[in-house]
Amino acid sequence: MVLLAAAPLWSQEQQRTVPVPAVTGPISDAFISNDNGTDRMLTPPPVSGQSYPTAPTAEERSNYLRGGLAFTTAYTDNALGSLTTEPVSDVSYSVAPFIELDETTPRLQSVLTYAPGFTFYQRTSSRNEADQNASINFQYRLSPHVTLSARDGFQKSSNVFNQPDLGSVGAVSGGAQEANLSVIAPIADRLSNSGNLGITYQFAANSMVGASATLTNLSYPDQAEVPGLFDSSSQSGAAFYSLRISKRHYVGATYQYQRLLSYPAPATNETQTHAALLFYTMYPMPGFSVSVFGGPQYAEIGPQFPGTGSPGTGLTSSPSSQSWNPAAGGSLSWQGRLSSLAISYSHLISSGGGLIGAVRMDSASALLRQQLSRMLSASVAGGYAQNDLLAGTPLVSGNGHTVSGTGSLQQQFGQHVNLQLGYTRLHQDYSTVAVLATNPNTNREFISISYQFSRPLGR
Repeated sequence: MVLLAAAPLWSQEQQRTVPVPAVTGPISDAFISNDNGTDRMLTPPPVSGQSYPTAPTAEERSNYLRGGLAFTTAYTDNALGSLTTEPVSDVSYSVAPFIELDETTPRLQSVLTYAPGFTFYQRTSSRNEADQNASINFQYRLSPHVTLSARDGFQKSSNVFNQPDLGSVGAVSGGAQEANLSVIAPIADRLSNSGNLGITYQFAANSMVGASATLTNLSYPDQAEVPGLFDSSSQSGAAFYSLRISKRHYVGATYQYQRLLSYPAPATNETQTHAALLFYTMYPMPGFSVSVFGGPQYAEIGPQFPGTGSPGTGLTSSPSSQSWNPAAGGSLSWQGRLSSLAISYSHLISSGGGLIGAVRMDSASALLRQQLSRMLSASVAGGYAQNDLLAGTPLVSGNGHTVSGTGSLQQQFGQHVNLQLGYTRLHQDYSTVAVLATNPNTNREFISISYQFSRPLGR
């Protein structure tokens, strides 16, 4: 927690936690679903604020101290994007020690992860960087019926794919409100941070209310490395009511507010949204859930300054505007003994994730992981996102789409050594974003070998 407090940003990325080899996914709802045999309600995925677990149930462990060292080398055929007329290939090397504390008590479940490191490049040595990956994820039961949850993830890196476990970049969320991570810059200094705080209260046998707040931030310290992309941040809040109509069926409603910002000047933009959504979740069997949500979303776009100056310098700005938009989505998650699958789709107003303003985003993602044998596993992850600026101008446009896919094999040697091989394909079509326009395709192959240890706690 001290390390996270020292980080310069407090906001949301990925929602996702910083993964390391052999680490399970986000904290399971199983922690809050039973209390000494009582029948507690689950928090449905559209309002839980968590990504789906990615590990088969046979791999799940708790009350462990884990650590080790990972060495990764990767080859990319498009290291600098469109900063050059022809794609520039490069090879990177990363060294990352990591440590994780995973602890469960009758009232508290927490996962703390820290993975510093260093990445250097053969040809573009000016982009060499010291990396920082850190996350905290916990749930605390304040009383038999009140649960507090919090998570935060911070990443400082020159590459969005540069994580200790490259096969985990396809985290899937069933939430009705999530950060936009679909615009991927080439090798460039990058800071991202995510934070979420929530509380739930089961005030009756089959009724629950809850509230949450989320902060996100994405920053490129050197704008010259990413022409056409911008820093962004968002603040959002939500409140929900959930009703369990039977053991396996939940319905509910949620109100959500967002304040979405992109900057710096001369491209300043602020958008505020309000959404009233209905949701339904079904749990056909343990480890299996299906969710849908939908409703209206209202957006108010503040004055924009697309010129070469800043507000107050005499530039003519575009006026404020308002619009009503549909919001909808669905997701599925399944955890078997040797397999796990997560799929989601959403149509929402979201932050631009590096574009000049808020966007209407259609996004879909999927992740499949299979334990092929006791020591060998495979995973496939893919995603698609269409980003349409909510308020384009004649001078500024950034509509486009992203398609990505990653496949990997992971082989365990004994108890401590792990080898991972993988391939990522990325296509981005953003014709007016300078750093992405000319060279839209990227192929990346990676090899990672790690040593890790795991020690039980309190045994």
